[in-house]
Amino acid sequence: MPKKKTKKMVSKRVKKTATGKLIYQRPGSGHLLSSKSRKRKRNMRGGKTINDADHKRIAEMI
Repeated sequence: MPKKKTKKMVSKRVKKTATGKLIYQRPGSGHLLSSKSRKRKRNMRGGKTINDADHKRIAEMI
C-alpha cells in the first residue's frame, strides 16, 4: 500500500508537540491590529491546542 502524502496546508499551520498534542496559532494576529482590543490581541498570543474531536482527522493529514 502506498504511503499517504502530507497535506502541506496543514503542515504549515499545525505543529506536533513532544507529547503528541497538536498546536496551531490563532488567526487574525497578523495585521490591522489597531482596531482590535487589547484583550482580543492578548488572547491571540501563544498556541492553541486542537480539539479532541478534530485531533485524529488532522493528525492523519500531517
